[in-house]
Formats: sequence, structure tokens, C-alpha cells
Amino acid sequence: MFDKILIANRGEIALRVIRACQEMGIQTVAVHSTADSDAMHVRMADESVCIGPPSGLASYLSMPAILAACEISGAQAIHPGYGFLSENAHFVQAVEDHGLKFIGPTAEHIRIMGDKITAKDTMKALGVPCVPGSEGGVDSLNDAHEVAADIGYPVIIKATAGGGGRGMKVARTAKELESAFLTARAEGKAAFGNDEVYIEKYLTTPRHIEIQVFGDGKGKAVHLGERDCSLQRRHQKVLEEAPGPYVSDEERKLIGKTCADAVAKIDYIGAGTIEFLYENGEFYFIEMNTRLQVEHPVTEAIFGVDLVREQIRIASGQPLSFVQEQLEINGHSIEVRINAEKLPNFSPSPGKVTAYHAPGGLGVRMDSALYNGYSIPPYYDSLIGKLIVHGENRKEAIARLRRALGELIIDGIDTTVPLFEELLNEDDIVNGDYNIHWLEKWLDSRFH
Repeated sequence: MFDKILIANRGEIALRVIRACQEMGIQTVAVHSTADSDAMHVRMADESVCIGPPSGLASYLSMPAILAACEISGAQAIHPGYGFLSENAHFVQAVEDHGLKFIGPTAEHIRIMGDKITAKDTMKALGVPCVPGSEGGVDSLNDAHEVAADIGYPVIIKATAGGGGRGMKVARTAKELESAFLTARAEGKAAFGNDEVYIEKYLTTPRHIEIQVFGDGKGKAVHLGERDCSLQRRHQKVLEEAPGPYVSDEERKLIGKTCADAVAKIDYIGAGTIEFLYENGEFYFIEMNTRLQVEHPVTEAIFGVDLVREQIRIASGQPLSFVQEQLEINGHSIEVRINAEKLPNFSPSPGKVTAYHAPGGLGVRMDSALYNGYSIPPYYDSLIGKLIVHGENRKEAIARLRRALGELIIDGIDTTVPLFEELLNEDDIVNGDYNIHWLEKWLDSRFH
């Protein structure tokens, strides 16, 4: 087992990793920018290293600075959290070349899954169901028209290197295709330096379902059920729950086994999430995230496992601490992502937190790096906390979420808490009757 781990991240996820390490008796090293000198993860770690100025590019994304911090501190392994360098194959390779351990998948697996066309081809070959679409990239508008006519409208054009909703455009008719095709290419080039795009069938009322998998890197893997992440705004998740309200036990077992078998065949190591669009009882692969997800706590709640602890154990060469037969779902869990944003436009709202009180009680967990007097810097993602509840069933989880939101106090800044308080009054949310388009339609009708 490792003696000392460096956490190459900030905020609540850095705290999450520190807590797991503390329980395992492992020393921790926090890295931070000058803007994060007073951050909670810096206070909680055993030691800290300043790695640069406020800009993420010059600090948390600086590979030389992070590797130097490892050398200075004597850390043997790096946990990347999520975001920043967590899915950067070049970083993983550099970590390994320096004789350090990356707590996550191999550089090869990150490369394969980081390119959406390669990922889709790989998954298709491994027996995972995929959305009908082009075979590889589409280079010309003529080819785009042929593919779209073949699979039928509506279609969605996606940048091969895309992510976070960028480089994605929908064409509902042949007339809309040219604009969507050219715009997706331009966005892909501007955001990722790559203008290659591919085309898929656009499902009209799908849910976003993702399967949590875990591999030991030696041909064994398990799945930990699914999460429903359908409540989204601009392709960004807002609320997640597990298990999915409309996924049957039979469907869960079938798609879960398919995913576990697929990652086992490629000797995948560590945590991964295979994401699907789910419509009319059918699953369609869209991408794989080769890291811990923001929403991992809902899976931890219903299975009673510590996924970060398991990541560390597997990276140190130990076997999986559970087999598939031991993984049984207990109750229902919901997570809401609380951002420092001003409604209704969701504009960033950094500033000083003048009062903070986390909710508590049975089945309530608050993952946040906030504290009274903390000044939220304007340089990073607006996520400031995750409120997670667990109940015997979905009805109890919703009641618990209502109560916990009422207890939560974050003064001095604007947050998205009022959004969730309103959503819990909507029948569709209470009944679990929503899809990936529901929230944006609701916001349009509510605020415009």
C-alpha cells in the first residue's frame, strides 16, 4: 500500500480523496494555486505544495508543476480526482515515466475512450449496444447527407474530440444539416483543435443512464448498477439518482453484465463509467469516462462501498474487495449539484461565504469544501457542493432531500439551491418521469 498520495485537484473532490486516505492511514499532499492558499483541501492535507498562479492552465493543469510537487513531497502516487488532468493520457504516461503510480486507468485505455469514434468502435466490438450512426468520421457535407439519409432524421453531429456539450449540433431535416455540420466542425476546431465529426441518430426522448464499472486490470471486473443523470442543462448534469426510476432489474443485470464483461476483456483497471442513452427499453452507448464521476456518491450510498478507497487499493496492486454476487442495491439515493451561480441565467457568482451550515441527520451527506468566511475564487468551475441523500425508497429519498435543502445555509453568494427546491414541487420530478430534454424545456417555460 502507498505511504503518501498527492491529490492533483482542488475543492470537494480533493477533500473526498483526503478523507479516504486518512481512513486508510495514508499521508496526503495537497497541491494548490496561489488563489487556493486558504482552501479547505490545503488545510486538511498533511502537507501542501503551491504549484502556480490562479489560472488553471498554469497550476492544476501544469504537468511539470505537479510532477515536481511529487518529487518535493516524496509522494508515490497521484490521484487525479475528476476534471483537470484526470483523463489526460499524456499526463498518465508522464507519471509512469517518472516512476510514480497513477490512480486510475492506463494511458492506453484513456486514449481509446477519449476519442469518441475509437471508443464506439471498441465498445461495438466488445458487444456493447451503440447508437446507429456513421462508421468513423464524416469528412464532407455530401457524406453527411448520405449518412443522415441512411439512418433517418433527426441526427446529431458530434465533434470526435468533444465534451461538455461543445461541438454537438442537431439537424432535424436535410435543410438544417449543412449549418449543423459546419458549426459542429468549427466548434470542435476552436475548442479541441480537431474538426473531425461523426453523425448519430438523434433520440427524441431518451434518458441518460450510466453504468459504474470497476476492473482489477487482470481480467476481472464488476458493475455497480446504474445512475440516472437525465436532468441536464446544456449537456451538464444537474441531478443524479440511483437506481434509475425506470430501469428494471432484468435490464440492469443484462446491461451491467455486458459492461463488466466488456471492460474485463480489455483488462481495464480502476473506476470507469459507461454512459448510455436509454429509450423504449434499449440502451445505446455514447461514451466512457475513465475516471471517478462527480455523482459517484449515489452509487456508494446504495451499495455501501467506498469507491475512492477501492481505487487506491486496486492501484496499489490489491484485488477487488468484492465480487458481483456481493453487490446488492439497498434503497435509493439522489444527488444535487450546488453551484455558485445566479438564477435564472446561471451566471457565475463567486465571492465571500458569510455563513455556511451543512445539513445533517440520517441519510444525508454534504460533500463541499466551503466554510464560513471562505472566498470562492472566480477562476474555476462553479460547483461548490454536492448534497446527497439516501432513503429506503425513492419517496423517502425525495422527502429527505426536501428537508436537507431546507437546512442548508450558504449566505453571501447566489447558489442553485432554489432551483432544486422548485423542482421538487414538480410532479414529473417526484414521479421520476423526465428525460434529457425535460429541464431545458421547464427552464424555458419558467423563466422566459
